[in-house]
Amino acid sequence: MRGPRGRARFLARLALPIIRAPAMPNRESNSLHDAQLRALAARHGTPLYVYDGATIEQRVRDLAGFDVVRFAQKANSNLAVLALLKRLGCQVDAVSAGEIERALRAGFAPHEIVFTADLFDRAALDAVARLPVEVNCGSPFMLEQLARVRPRASVTLRVNPGFGHGHDRKVNTGGETSKHGIWHTELPAAVARARELGLVVRGIHVHIGSGADLENLERVRGALAELAPLAGPDLALLSVGGGLPIPYREDEERIDVARFTLAWRATQRALEQRLGRSLVLEVEPGRFLVAESGVLLTEVRGEKRTGAVRYVLVDAGFHNLVRPAMYGAYHRITALTHAGVGPATPAVVAGPLCESADVFTQTKDGELDPQLLPPLSEGDLLCVHAAGAYGMSMASNYNSQPLAAEVLVDRGEARLVRRRQTLDELLSSESA
Repeated sequence: MRGPRGRARFLARLALPIIRAPAMPNRESNSLHDAQLRALAARHGTPLYVYDGATIEQRVRDLAGFDVVRFAQKANSNLAVLALLKRLGCQVDAVSAGEIERALRAGFAPHEIVFTADLFDRAALDAVARLPVEVNCGSPFMLEQLARVRPRASVTLRVNPGFGHGHDRKVNTGGETSKHGIWHTELPAAVARARELGLVVRGIHVHIGSGADLENLERVRGALAELAPLAGPDLALLSVGGGLPIPYREDEERIDVARFTLAWRATQRALEQRLGRSLVLEVEPGRFLVAESGVLLTEVRGEKRTGAVRYVLVDAGFHNLVRPAMYGAYHRITALTHAGVGPATPAVVAGPLCESADVFTQTKDGELDPQLLPPLSEGDLLCVHAAGAYGMSMASNYNSQPLAAEVLVDRGEARLVRRRQTLDELLSSESA
């Protein structure tokens, strides 16, 4: 390690700011139009997810300044979405044996897949033993287990830098309250143990949370710059994680991706000069690539009032999109059709489930957070925006509700990429 003055000069070279950029307006990027969405709902029914391939393609282009764009498929693991991202040149992250299999079926080669987790369950350990996928270890004990089934494998180490940030505490993946990553002070010991076991430490990965703000994403650069020299002589990859935010509200600013990329390139160059070798710079977004591409279409089944509160009841619920119930996440809701005439008034949009939390318009504390909607009646169609991430990938069969259908609109063609689950399929694995 260099002395204090050399370290200070090195860190100073990383100080290209990314958080003082001029405000960038949030413009609706999804190219799907209302008439198209109405036609798709009429054809395929509701609830229905629709994804816009052009939006995904634009987000991939936004990150073209990185050497590798690796999609965190937990955000949206539909096979057609994965295949589109493969076509666009992305690689993929998997966090389970099931996600490894999805990536393979979508066309990714094993070497384009990285398995990232804080433990190997038996299925995952079997998968990495059989397949030459890359492994990103988030716990020291994983090194022993990997060495038993894949001697002399190369590994990336996911490091917890001691801090984290996300749009909600439940998606904070750094600091002492997070299970994720090898604690930063234990990195030298983990590197030494990996080498004793015959493993090759080829990469360092830091990810602090989902939907992190720019101030904390800036801190990641400094942390990675400190951690990378501790990884040993085989270090070839810097993975900056993901967590890039997207604007869910119309008045939210959009991240300046170009400036974010330039800042990381400066970090890469400084580390290459310090270490005397070339390094690959990888970014691992999930939400950023797919959230704005997707909408959830849902049919109004009726309206009612409970005291002073106007309730609009729809056929989608938290079994389709759990983010509002789980995190109090905001999703803008608009009416694609409305038979009623009159001014828009505050409305609470709620679903069919037998749970008080089955409300799309609520705060992080579970308080009602109405949105303005016109008069609505049975058969009208609502659109839940920015629902392409952590929607279907977190869907469930709660209340024995079938999974929704999914449509991908790509190159002008609307294609059903998941048919609606039938009740027979829902019950097929059970016996009385």
